Amino acid sequence: MKKGKLLEKITTKYLGSRDFNGLPLSSYKSEKENIIALVREGKIEINFGDRHHNPHIRALELDDKDAQILKIESMGFEYACAYPTKEHLKKVVNVDEFKDRPFTLKIALGEPQLNYAVFDLSVLESYINDPRYIYSIDDIQGFISVSDEYDQSSQMKPSDKIVLQSFGFCYEKNTMNRAVAVFYRYLADLTPEHQQIWDFKVLTGDYFLHPDYARSSGGDFYERVSIFVAFIEELHTINEFSKLMGRPTLFHESYRDNRPRDFGFLIRPTLKEFNSFVLLLDKMISENINKDFFQQEVPYETEMKRVDDKIIVQKKGTIVLLKEWLDKMIFLKDPEPAEKMIQTFQKIRRMRMKPAHKVDEDKFEQEYFKKQRELMIEAYSAIRTLRLIFANHPKTRAYKVPEWLFKGEIWSF
Repeated sequence: MKKGKLLEKITTKYLGSRDFNGLPLSSYKSEKENIIALVREGKIEINFGDRHHNPHIRALELDDKDAQILKIESMGFEYACAYPTKEHLKKVVNVDEFKDRPFTLKIALGEPQLNYAVFDLSVLESYINDPRYIYSIDDIQGFISVSDEYDQSSQMKPSDKIVLQSFGFCYEKNTMNRAVAVFYRYLADLTPEHQQIWDFKVLTGDYFLHPDYARSSGGDFYERVSIFVAFIEELHTINEFSKLMGRPTLFHESYRDNRPRDFGFLIRPTLKEFNSFVLLLDKMISENINKDFFQQEVPYETEMKRVDDKIIVQKKGTIVLLKEWLDKMIFLKDPEPAEKMIQTFQKIRRMRMKPAHKVDEDKFEQEYFKKQRELMIEAYSAIRTLRLIFANHPKTRAYKVPEWLFKGEIWSF
């Protein structure tokens, strides 16, 4: 077979297949010289399946020419697939055929399918707020699809019946600004209308994928858990300690089986969303403290003298009760961590009360994501301190805390 004919076969296979597949070379062993020549000329490249488990897609950038030729000699063509190079595709692809599909065009021009584009967080809003879509997310990745009800409905345009199999989060290196990351292979499956919606939200800059999203995309398990999952596990552990101590649980809810939907990083970094998160965080801490835990070992009320000398009785807040109970019942060699813990709980309470009495104009700033992250780190440190205090009780020492929690294998972003 002539080199030109072989190149045409490889190019036709790539551009003619739905998933932009490579041409398997197991039946082309007799074309070894032509294949090596085409590699040297920069017209094709070979995927041996040694860097990604599926050689039938160009998932990652491939080796340089010399490395490919060495692998031809050492590995042969048994599991190899051939692809046209970016240089060759630039000459043969009709860009007009993809004018409404910018991300499909990227792959048609040779972009590896597991390279990713970066988007402003606001690109997710239309799906979050649209009841026709199922929007599912943990703190690292998520997916979007049309609900069964609307997938079968003629009321929804076919162009809106999309599935985004996976998206994750990434961060700008210098600022840690958060953004959405999607691999081109999933973006290419969007309808032309939705590809254009996403294309409008593309960001430029130096971003890196969340480490565990990068790991999961390669088929590996997460190395750590998010700080939000860890926070809830701390609540659960404190409640288990409470039972072992022979008391009602310190918290009404641990939220282990019913995590609030908005208990996660902000999708839209606005003042309104930040204030809503502070409100939720306070509800999960101060409003969640169960007064029955203290078993009347500290006074639940305090007497206050008014300016007219009349004595009034006020109920103590839950944070005050917790502080007084700790001061009375537990001797700490170093009281500073406990004091800082109480100060953090009080800080969250004050932050929650501020927007309740003041009308602020809503603002959009990446700074709110950073403020939320800093606040969440403080809140987690505080709740962890409380768990460590309870862990010193004689009746709780046999309790096995999850290893990842004990070691602090937690993502704070």
